[in-house]
Amino acid sequence: MDVSGTSATAENSKPAAVIKVTARQLLVKLGAGGLSLDAVARDSGLAVTDIEAVFPHRDDLLTALVIDAYNESGAAMERADQAARDAHASAGARLLTVTRALRQWSFDNPAEFTLIYGSPVPEYHAPQDTVPTASRTPAVLAGIVRSALEAGELTPPRRAVPGPPLLLPEAVQLFGGTPEAPFSDIIERGIVLWSNLIGLLVFQVFSRTHDSVRDESAFFDFAIAVAAEGIGLEVPLDETTD
Repeated sequence: MDVSGTSATAENSKPAAVIKVTARQLLVKLGAGGLSLDAVARDSGLAVTDIEAVFPHRDDLLTALVIDAYNESGAAMERADQAARDAHASAGARLLTVTRALRQWSFDNPAEFTLIYGSPVPEYHAPQDTVPTASRTPAVLAGIVRSALEAGELTPPRRAVPGPPLLLPEAVQLFGGTPEAPFSDIIERGIVLWSNLIGLLVFQVFSRTHDSVRDESAFFDFAIAVAAEGIGLEVPLDETTD
């Protein structure tokens, strides 16, 4: 796929900004599957040829939107984590803070959340360009888990993940190496935490829990605390939720 249209120069140009704003509006109305360059041209007032000069194909535009969504959601978590660290919060409190930040971003941007975490877009395959930005969310979680490990804030698991390591080298590299026993499976457990977080957000953003729980914010906090128990991390809960 040619993604040359998503260069820094193009991203900063006025046509690119108009195109992406219009495309985000169409995501809300039509979903990612209904996005097309013709639709963007119709709603933006630009000629299709002007759009193709920046994003030659629909997939190039989708890729730019995917990258933006991962960057924006990752940045929201990073800002929240920095504020928590500045306040000398524990690792458990940091985890609750960053997951709340991702939840807020998801509710503020449901179309973009659906684009990156919802059903696959028909006939679209995200290129490698999206991998670094997609890694920002697990990188924040990994940093918190690593800090908890180094600060002695983790409780050893009652049983280890059986068998040989289940990880790809990229996951080990993201975490900064494999810890020694009894925390040698902490990366696998962190991936479980990450998947629980995204699954919980899918349930809440797509209104799968609204008819099951009385207070979805409080339930979110509780669920994160329960999920964190799997890595031996205690998440402090209070009476106030975001």
